[in-house]
Amino acid sequence: MAGPVVLGIESSCDETGAGIVQDGRLLAHVVASSMDEHARFGGVVPEIAARAHLHSFNPVVREALDRAGLRIGGIDAVAVTTGPGLSGALQVGLAGAKAVAYAAGVPLYGVHHLAGHVAADTLEHGPLPEPCVVLIVSGGHTSLLLVRDLVREPILHLGDTLDDAAGECFDKVARILGLPYPGGPAIDRAARDGDPQAVAFPRPLTRPSDDPYAFSFSGLKTAAARWVEQHTRSGEAVPVADGAAALQEAVADVLTRKALAACRAYGVRTLIVVGGVAANSRVRALAEKRCASAGIELRVPPMTLCTDNGAMIAAVGALLVRSGAEPAPLDVSIDPSAPLKYAALTPRARPAVRAA
Repeated sequence: MAGPVVLGIESSCDETGAGIVQDGRLLAHVVASSMDEHARFGGVVPEIAARAHLHSFNPVVREALDRAGLRIGGIDAVAVTTGPGLSGALQVGLAGAKAVAYAAGVPLYGVHHLAGHVAADTLEHGPLPEPCVVLIVSGGHTSLLLVRDLVREPILHLGDTLDDAAGECFDKVARILGLPYPGGPAIDRAARDGDPQAVAFPRPLTRPSDDPYAFSFSGLKTAAARWVEQHTRSGEAVPVADGAAALQEAVADVLTRKALAACRAYGVRTLIVVGGVAANSRVRALAEKRCASAGIELRVPPMTLCTDNGAMIAAVGALLVRSGAEPAPLDVSIDPSAPLKYAALTPRARPAVRAA
C-alpha cells in the first residue's frame, strides 16, 4: 500500500517553503524567499520576514498541491517547523499549518528545524544509515551529530559552535570585504578567482588540547577583519578574491577535519553534510576528497534541498507518521530557541497570566 502523503511547511527564517512527500519520494517542492527584501539591511529583519510569510503562505501551498496533482483532501498529514527560528516567522507557519490540517481533517506534527535538514538527504539518497555522523552547517547552526533512528531515538550532539556559525562567519566577513548579502554565495563566487593559500587564516579549535568536535568561527572572522584593516591602513587595495578563497579554505578545512575525526572515533562509515553551507563548493569538494581517502561514504543533498525548504519538514513528518508517533496537541506552540534532542518538537502554549 502507498504510504501517507505529507505536506511540510517551513517558515523559520526568510523562506516560505511547502513540500509534499510520499514513501520517501518528493512529489512537490516550492519555496518563496524574501531574501532580496533583507539584502539592503545586510541581514534578515524579523518583522519583514514575518510579513513575507503572510503574503507567501497560501500561494506556496497552492502551488505545491498543484505540482503534486493533489487537492487539499489528498494529503494525509501536515508537518510544520515549530522551532528553532524567528518567533514571528514560526508563528505564521504554525498558524497556517494548523488551518490546513483542520480544513483537511488530518493530524498535525511539529518538527524540529534541524531534524528537517538531516531528513533532507533521505529525499535524494534514501533511508539514513544507522548510525551516521551528520554535519549541519548553516547561517545559524554548526553542529556535529551522531544519528541512529532519526525519529525514534534521541540525537546525540558530539559538538556545536561556541559562538558564530559557519554561515554567520561568511555573512560577516563578506560585509567586511564589501561583498553582498547573503555572504555565503558571495564568498563562494569571489573565491573562484582567488588563491586559498594567499592568507594564513587560523584554524580555530584544532589543537590536540581543544575539544575535538566543538567549533568556533568568531576568531576567524576577527582575523579576516584585521587582515582587511592592514591593507586599508597601508593604502593598498584589498585582494578580495584571495581573502574570500583563504577564508573559505579555513572554514572547509575545520568543518571536514572535525567531521572525519568523529566518523573515525565512532566507527561510522557514512558522513552526511546538510544545511545552507553544504552548498558551498569548497566544503563539498574537500569533504569528497577527505571522505574518499578515509573510505567513508559522503552524502550531500542537492543544492536546492540544502537551504530551508518544506520538503525536508515533510520528510520528517512522513517518518513520524510511519513510526506511529503521536500527532501534536491542539495547543502546540513554538520554541524559537529549541535545542535539538528529538526530531519531533511539540512545545505547549503557555497559559495566559491574569492581571492581579
